[in-house]
Amino acid sequence: MQLENMLAQPEGKRLEFKRDLSSPKPLLRTLAAFANTAGGTLVIGVDDDRSIPGLADPLLTESRLVNLVNDSISPSLIPDIDIVRWRSTNVIVVNVHLSPSRPHQLSSDGTVYVRLGSSNRRADPQLIAEMQRSARHESFDESPYPSESIDSLAYDVITAEFSTRRHVRRTDLANLGLTTRYQAHDVPTVGGLVLFGNNRKAFPDATIVCARFDGTNRTRIIDTTDTSGPSLPGMVRDAMDFIDGHFARRILVTGLTNEVQRPVPLVAVREALVNAAVHADYSQHGGPIRVALFDDRLEIENPGLLPNGLAVEDLSSGISRIRNRVIARTFKELGYIEQWGSGIARILDEVRSAGLPAPIFEELGGRFRVTFPTTTANQPALNPDEQTLLDVLGRASTAGMSTAELTVALGRSRRTTRTRMTRLVELGLVYEVGSGPNDPTRRYVKRT
Repeated sequence: MQLENMLAQPEGKRLEFKRDLSSPKPLLRTLAAFANTAGGTLVIGVDDDRSIPGLADPLLTESRLVNLVNDSISPSLIPDIDIVRWRSTNVIVVNVHLSPSRPHQLSSDGTVYVRLGSSNRRADPQLIAEMQRSARHESFDESPYPSESIDSLAYDVITAEFSTRRHVRRTDLANLGLTTRYQAHDVPTVGGLVLFGNNRKAFPDATIVCARFDGTNRTRIIDTTDTSGPSLPGMVRDAMDFIDGHFARRILVTGLTNEVQRPVPLVAVREALVNAAVHADYSQHGGPIRVALFDDRLEIENPGLLPNGLAVEDLSSGISRIRNRVIARTFKELGYIEQWGSGIARILDEVRSAGLPAPIFEELGGRFRVTFPTTTANQPALNPDEQTLLDVLGRASTAGMSTAELTVALGRSRRTTRTRMTRLVELGLVYEVGSGPNDPTRRYVKRT
């Protein structure tokens, strides 16, 4: 990248500017973090305001920098260092590639740093282990889990999931990567347990937690569900049902038919959920996949930063890094993934075709988040019964009202009330809170 182009960009995961070597430790943290995360470029001789005082003696600065790197970072790091002429002065451009010897640490205290946005963050033991596996081209989910037997896998669930694709025999489990050989015994892999574990005790955080919040912050929860179960693909489907059940809808009349329009295309939501399930770092504890719906946005986030070598700006180009090979292969065989690296492109295409704002991709505190801005649909015309029910719910408590209570308030039959409420739910003006359509304790809450 030309220096002019660098100066026009903000500091980020792969770019940083420094005035000089007067404070070497932050600079060394940046170089080590670049090598550990996704590579990057450090430009020395540029002030915070992007003015370029340059370097009075670039050769001396280069020599000092080489000695600092050699003495202060281990294993040894050899960046590309160039002196670049800028008008009447010179700057130094340091290019660091993603290192096959990662993780690199500061020799003074043994601290390992990774790049998160435009800052450097201490890596915890789980992240260090992830870097070591990545450098060895190993996948955490391929690891054996010898404390569990293959009976810990829900074989009936596996055969049911694959029933429309192929017949899965027990002898096929190893070929799918769900089991492996360990000390002369067949044991489940981490991926097998995450995908189809009979219980979640081995990986209790391998779940998808969904919540619908009132308003635009997390102050009050309207509805929530935990999709934990013996099938990760099943959790994705349950999360999709939760999201779609809470999406506002707009009815568009197109010719002789009515078209239901959602604030985010379901195909885009599905791709984001699948990506979260496939690329989550399941070695982390206390961090399930989270789905959060607000009045103005949908957030889907998973534990783990982008896999080593990737930055947010790479996502739209179709570059793909697989963190979990077993899980990715299973989702591919089940038809949840069509082509490697196509998920983000499909998300962008879907929201663009719908005329919606582009989603926001972020790395935040050890997690990766996709945020879909949503638009509030215009309220369609309601018949008098529907408007009455909506007004009654607007005056009700935050707990909502049951069908029986709404029937009394409307003064019509129970069947009529249910019909009217079904349409209000379909329009996204009302939410159902309950375990399902046959739940006798189900209540209706007006969307604020």
